[in-house]
Amino acid sequence: MSTNQPILTAAFWRTRRAAAIAGIIFGVLLLAAMAMVRLALAEPDYESLQTDGSRQTMIWWSLQLVPFAGIAFLWFIGVIREQLGDIEDRLFSTVFLGSGLLFLAMLFAGAVTTASMVEMLDGPNVDADVWAYGRDNSEGLISVYAMRMAAVFTLSVSTAGLRARALPRWLSYAGYGVALALLVGSADQKWLQVLFPIWVLMVSVIILVRSPDRGGQ
Repeated sequence: MSTNQPILTAAFWRTRRAAAIAGIIFGVLLLAAMAMVRLALAEPDYESLQTDGSRQTMIWWSLQLVPFAGIAFLWFIGVIREQLGDIEDRLFSTVFLGSGLLFLAMLFAGAVTTASMVEMLDGPNVDADVWAYGRDNSEGLISVYAMRMAAVFTLSVSTAGLRARALPRWLSYAGYGVALALLVGSADQKWLQVLFPIWVLMVSVIILVRSPDRGGQ
């Protein structure tokens, strides 16, 4: 059995910048969207939101950013997977790709639900029970399920960074910390969710500025 391992050369990493740029776009857009939604929904009751046009505008703008963040995230996944496909085994590739796609699907589903809730406010009679159901559904999709998938994705990328020596060790270990925070606290502490786009942003900046050699960490 051959023991030859793929060597990470500058040619092998020729699309590093594509991954970095996509990750930066995703991180900035999702971070902005999350921050605007959290600020706009600081008060959970719909009565105050219904009479506050500025908060509705913040939510509207945040929802417009989500699809573009999703496109950038898909590109980020594709480029990273293409670069690491010959290094990692099929189990790793399945977890990496599956968690990323599930995160994106549930993020979109939560955004669609939120958009429906905001449109509901324009009606003459807002049903409090329907509003509460939509709010809880959106929060569950994003805060519970999407963030758990984001944690698995972060673990996968961090592990790949350690194995391939593609990331500084401190950044991979920071990824483990982010994943733990998302797994344990993101459902209750909503602002912890911004750790995911911040971490992707950090990874992307490091990929962009760091030499592709396999030197020291």
